[in-house]
Amino acid sequence: MVRRLFIICWTAVLAGCAVGPNFKKPEPPKVDGYTSSPVTNIDAVTNITGGEAQRFTEGADIAGDWWTLFHSQALNDLIARSLKANPNIKSAQAALQVARETVLSQNGAYYPSVAGSFSAMRDKTSAAVSPNTFSGALYYSFYTPQVAVSYTPDVFGLNRRTVESLNAQAEQQRFALAATLITLSANVVSAVVNEASLRAQIAATTNLINVNTKALGILRMQLAKGYSDRIDVAAQESQLAQLAATLPPLLKQLAQQRDALAVLVGSFPNQDPAETFDLSSLQLPQDLPLSLPSKLIEQRPDIRQAQENMRSANALVGVAVANRIPNITLTAAAGSTALSIDKLFTSGTGFWGVGGTITQPLFQGGTLLHKQRAAKAAYVQAAEQYRAAVLTAFQNVADTLNALEQDGHALQTASDAEHAAKITLDLTQKQLQVGYISYLTLIAAETAYQQAVLTLVQAQSNRYADTAALFVALGGGWWNSPDITKK
Repeated sequence: MVRRLFIICWTAVLAGCAVGPNFKKPEPPKVDGYTSSPVTNIDAVTNITGGEAQRFTEGADIAGDWWTLFHSQALNDLIARSLKANPNIKSAQAALQVARETVLSQNGAYYPSVAGSFSAMRDKTSAAVSPNTFSGALYYSFYTPQVAVSYTPDVFGLNRRTVESLNAQAEQQRFALAATLITLSANVVSAVVNEASLRAQIAATTNLINVNTKALGILRMQLAKGYSDRIDVAAQESQLAQLAATLPPLLKQLAQQRDALAVLVGSFPNQDPAETFDLSSLQLPQDLPLSLPSKLIEQRPDIRQAQENMRSANALVGVAVANRIPNITLTAAAGSTALSIDKLFTSGTGFWGVGGTITQPLFQGGTLLHKQRAAKAAYVQAAEQYRAAVLTAFQNVADTLNALEQDGHALQTASDAEHAAKITLDLTQKQLQVGYISYLTLIAAETAYQQAVLTLVQAQSNRYADTAALFVALGGGWWNSPDITKK
């Protein structure tokens, strides 16, 4: 009988269909580029750190460890430590495990539920009524072992749609892990570039302060001898104070950057990483990938998360529909009942029963109807969120490409300004040696040169940072990371 029940249920499942709409993957956007004008390669700026030429390769793949293209072993070591110890990675991994176990849990609904039980009872019958046993004993025991089977065939796909939704949610968590990995590695690279930039800015600012301190000393000496007036000294004092005021914020930013870097690698702020960085320790990647627009929607984890959110919402529409149609439950039980344990499973003590129930919602005050409408609205919401994610992704890539182009121009301009300021300084030093100019003119030339150096440092760091941003904007190569691609 139980075997026949299984055959009937399995036939019903095979003949059934999953109600609700089937999910259709969104089409790639019909665009052939990211920017309004064609992307061009970036020319080199000679004899400058970070001045290498950069070439775009359309359709090139992105390595899962793209940060190694900066050719800094210290950077590679920091990112390796962060991927092992950062709590955000471990949290994302645990969330993925939760989602996958939830899917496996729901898959259990495809199979019958089997439960075994054993009950033992001791009773006494009133002498004023008929006895409950053939022996007529007032005191007796009941022993009943039995196996109960319950099965809900997925005739209309309620469970299939539920599993489909949970699978989509698990995929969302997988892409969330990818996004966390990309964000973490990008944050480490950004922290390293910022540290290198801040160290160079601090050095340039310190030199500026030293130069202006010398100028103030000369003016004070001239004031004492009557060669200058008090207003010149006051002006120089004001300039020096303004320059000195710019140094503490830079030192604060450097200290905070080191604290942030320690936390990124899973350490406490007082456990300062041993590695320190300057711009010359980083090599600017020269061959840059440029993914096809049709591939970007497959590579960006945020877009893939939005797509899986659509798939989950679509499946939940089917769940809402299935909840409004009949639900079938089949049950079976078999066992034995005897007055003593040694009589169990002997002739005449066995029993069995089979049954089925069909439940059709008739009236629930519109609850199920409005839940179905809400599910459809949630799908529309998810679809628009997907579209927003696609638009944002294309904007990120376009912004980064434009930034890289302007970074090249800015670096060239800053290099030219630094070169011109250096020539001016060299000529001023020679003029001072032959007595054509005063020492204050030399101080002014040195100040202009140090300011040009400061601008150049900022232009260099922008180029490193925006190059890293391009790898992130294109998806970060997570599909080449075994820890994420494995199911």
